[in-house]
Amino acid sequence: MHDEFVPAAHALLAGTFDAAHTPPTQMRWDAIPYPDKPCHFIDGLITLAGNGAIALQMGAAIHLYAATRSMDKEYFYNADGDFLIVPQEGALRFKTEFGVLDVSPGEIAVIQRGIKFQVLLLQEKARGYICENFGLPFRLPDLGVIGANGLANPRDFQTPVAAFEDQAGAHTLLVKFQGRLWQTALLHSPLDVVAWHGNYAPYKYDLARFNTLNTVSFDHADPSIFTVLTSPSAYPGTANVDFVIFPPRWMVADDTFRAPYFHRNIMSEYMGLIYGSYDAKESGFMPGGGSLHNCMSAHGPDEKAYQKAISTPLKPKYYSNTLAFMFESRQVWQLTSAALQAPFRQRDYLACWKGLTANFKATVT
Repeated sequence: MHDEFVPAAHALLAGTFDAAHTPPTQMRWDAIPYPDKPCHFIDGLITLAGNGAIALQMGAAIHLYAATRSMDKEYFYNADGDFLIVPQEGALRFKTEFGVLDVSPGEIAVIQRGIKFQVLLLQEKARGYICENFGLPFRLPDLGVIGANGLANPRDFQTPVAAFEDQAGAHTLLVKFQGRLWQTALLHSPLDVVAWHGNYAPYKYDLARFNTLNTVSFDHADPSIFTVLTSPSAYPGTANVDFVIFPPRWMVADDTFRAPYFHRNIMSEYMGLIYGSYDAKESGFMPGGGSLHNCMSAHGPDEKAYQKAISTPLKPKYYSNTLAFMFESRQVWQLTSAALQAPFRQRDYLACWKGLTANFKATVT
């Protein structure tokens, strides 16, 4: 029981993507600033990039959120895709039709397409990242030669204990549908589901439970060894979107360059930092920030990280103060104008490689 849906204004939420604002230039952003006025989770969304097509149920989008108040008799569901939410600062409480999930930085939550929920702040403010998946639902990657155990294990994913609200009175339901925000009025809380069963339910996962598998011989293995969740594509070896993390881990490889080597690849990479520092970019890439390296745009360690990597003795080292992640897609991440023109985009990002020099020169005899 609800009124007719009407458009709800949201200037920074986008649902269609094209190449108009997407040069091949490598880009980096500082953390999204908090708004000056009270702002809840949905109002605080800004779409950074996306690809594919909502109507065709393929592709994904990247959003940032910055909230300074809880939702109050306001609820939301997404008809376009699943939300994979990565808190960076501030714990959140997700009250859903299935029950309650409390999620802190270092954990993730997935709320699937169509599930109604409300977001409460457990601290004064909160910000983080969202991957909106239009394609096949997220699942665990195939482990192949790894065997039965490794990476993220099914036993560590948690779903809510059933709970419901019985509240009468004026409530607002916000809906993301075909890339736009809509709203309608209710005379009751939509979280009034009194029982549920099955496996289509929201869940959370503690990233500290990830069992990192890394090389113990030489070389920097492909980021696929760090895949937590994947939305498969129709093309083997590539994904509609992967969620990949770089958590605390041992580095013990010998006779090698330990930092992620310089490369370009078919997958397009958006990287964020939850806490600490990332070994390939120890300065300039701060918690809450992000970088974008699209298809075939070369990238790798900055000059300072390179110099450190070639001068540090190769002894076993535990990377303790770090938790970075990537949203990686076989399709190019196409920027929104808000992302390209954002005042918190680092216009001098390319300077981080300016100090690199050639190490090999031809000799004429």
